[in-house]
Formats: sequence, structure tokens, C-alpha cells
Amino acid sequence: MTLNFPLTANPQPRSDAERAAILANPGFGSNFTDHMAVATWTADQGWHEAGIVPYGPFSLDPASAVLHYAQEIFEGLKAYHHADGSVWLFRPERNAARFHRSAVRLALPPLPEEDFLASIEALVAADRAWVPTLEEQSLYLRPFMFASEVFLGVRPAARVTYSCIASPAGAYFSSGVKPVKIWVSTSYTRAAPGGTGAAKCGGNYAASLIAQAEAAENGCEQVVFADAAEHTWLEELGGMNVYLVTADDQLLTPELSGTILEGVTRESILILAKDHGLTPVERKISLAEVLEGVGSGAIKEVFACGTAAVITPIAELKDADGSHRVGIGEAGEVTAAIRSALLDIQYGRAEDTHNWLRRVS
Repeated sequence: MTLNFPLTANPQPRSDAERAAILANPGFGSNFTDHMAVATWTADQGWHEAGIVPYGPFSLDPASAVLHYAQEIFEGLKAYHHADGSVWLFRPERNAARFHRSAVRLALPPLPEEDFLASIEALVAADRAWVPTLEEQSLYLRPFMFASEVFLGVRPAARVTYSCIASPAGAYFSSGVKPVKIWVSTSYTRAAPGGTGAAKCGGNYAASLIAQAEAAENGCEQVVFADAAEHTWLEELGGMNVYLVTADDQLLTPELSGTILEGVTRESILILAKDHGLTPVERKISLAEVLEGVGSGAIKEVFACGTAAVITPIAELKDADGSHRVGIGEAGEVTAAIRSALLDIQYGRAEDTHNWLRRVS
């Protein structure tokens, strides 16, 4: 580890009463803890100026490179409160590795894995009281990095800022764990071959927002994208990977092709599949196969997955030709079983046979 993250305590933290009120109904991504992790990289000094400091705004010059060229990346992971009072992270090493890959793709300086983990552990330790204790709540952690050099030339920035903030989190969807409707977009694409689809960067999400608005106009909560080249192949949702459960007990998901984000939850589900009598399969899947399979019953369940929403059942797929109900339009047994198995590991209710948990407090 090259960086230390000493604590500079927030002189005006939220009161116990304020914090308790937030934790009673945290929502998602709207409330933040008292501190944040920070570090700076410059071309001549490397990584330095690290610490845990009071949560607050960044001061950015109008010519800061990120505001003009979107040179930035981020991650998302959670800290979970266990029944014995301890706090754990779920596979944070995988987030650290993806953060490294994203940095390389966006021409940003990679943050060493040990420093990435140290920043998160130090932040959780500082804001331990913010970790929710209610069922299915957690402390959402958002590490991110952006080009902070004041310069308008088109080149990799010579000054970069890293930070990690934390937010107590409840359900990602306001409806809770209920089946959602998904709009199938063939007008817009999320990422193209050779682009940044495999990196976790804001531009990918910005590109999905117009399609997300189209989904909302059609009564859907989310959008799923086809590939950019042929508009034929299933890829992923705006912010989640997608899975199909077949009548012959295969668990299908689109193969990683450079345009799909390699989700930590996605990978974990592939590993858990065999415990539920499923054969995990990663391959190209056409939209036609999906819609025909849903119609015939060959595909009996569809669900989306990601760190924020965990696993969300999909009740219906909609496109310009109409609606395609999945099964009976309710959460399927397989979806529910995998979701429960994953949460049981994360919250310490089941044995961690895969050594996925990392204790931080």
C-alpha cells in the first residue's frame, strides 16, 4: 500500500437524531455520510494527498478537463451489517480490478488495488454509525475518479482526483422487489465495439438516458439494449446485466464482448447457478430468440442484476410491436431462490464457501 488515509473529522457531523431519521427510510442515493475519501494524482508526483475528510463539494475550475471531455470512471459496492454487529464488503477485490481496467481504458492513472481497498475501509471505519441495520439495507459505496487538470487540450489529464463517498441505501426501485417492465430499444445503443462499454464510466450511462426516457413514455421502468452493429443481439440494461432462465434449466446471459460491463453480481450469479440445478451459459442471444422464447414458454423467467438493485425480476418486455409477458408476470421461483442465496451470503446468513466477504469493521 502506497497511500494512507488519515481521518480529518467532520466538525459538524449529522446529529444522532438526524442520522436515525435518515436510516429509518434511506431511499437510494439521496443521503450521504459525514466523510469521504480523497486522493490526488499528478504526472510528476503520482498518487498523494490522501485522506478521509469531511463530506463536501469539490471546487472545480470551469476549464477542468472532466467538464469538457468526460474523462472519469466510477464503481459501486456495498457494506453489509451482520447480525453479530460486524460489517463486511462483498467481493471488493473485483471492484478494484474493474476500477483498474476502467482507468486504463479512459487513460486515467490506475489506483493500486490495495489503495482502493484502503480508502473504502477507512471511510467505512469513519462512518461506521451510518451502516444500516435493517433488513435488505446497506451502505452503498461510490468510488470515482475524474480529470481535474485545468486545461482544454484533448489529451489525458496530468492531474486527477480520486474520491469515495458513502450513502445509506434501501431498495433501488421505489416499488421494492417487484417485477418490472422493460422497454426493448432498437433505436438507441449503449456501447459500440471498440468503445467504452466494458468500462464503468459516466458516458455509457449518459448515452442510455434518452432510451430510459423512451422506456418511461411506454410505461416501463428500465430499458434493455441491442448491439450497436446489427441491432439484433441482446446486451444489457441501462445499468444492469440481464439473465434468462429456460424451461430446460439453463441460465443464459449474453457473453462478454467488450461492449457489456463485467458485473460483479453477474459473475457471482454464474457461480451460484450450479447450486440451484442450473447450467450457466454465456453466449450470443438474439432479441428474436428472447421474444419467441418468452412467448412459447421456452424462457420461463427473466431478471436483471447489479450491485444497486441486486436481482430484479422482469415481468414484461415491451417493444414497438407490443408486449411480451414473462411467465405469469410474477417473480419466478428460480429468480427468488438465487436472489435469496446471494443476499444470505452478503448479510452473513449463509456460509461464505466462496470466500467472497471481506470484514471491514
